Amino acid sequence: MAAVIIFAVLVLVAFLMNLFGLMRLYPLYITSPLLFLVIFFVIKSLFHRRKFKGFKSYH
Repeated sequence: MAAVIIFAVLVLVAFLMNLFGLMRLYPLYITSPLLFLVIFFVIKSLFHRRKFKGFKSYH
C-alpha cells in the first residue's frame, strides 16, 4: 500500500514539473521524458507478476 502512495506522489511531482516545463520554467526536453519514465515504471511495477519459469534441470 505504501508503494502505491509513493508512486502517486512521484507521478504528481513529475506532472507538476511537466506543467512548469510547459510554462517554460524548466526545459521541456527534460520534464517530458521524466514524466514518461515515471509513468512507465509505475505501470511496469504495478502489473509485474511473478511468473512460473518452469523447472530447471541440473544435469
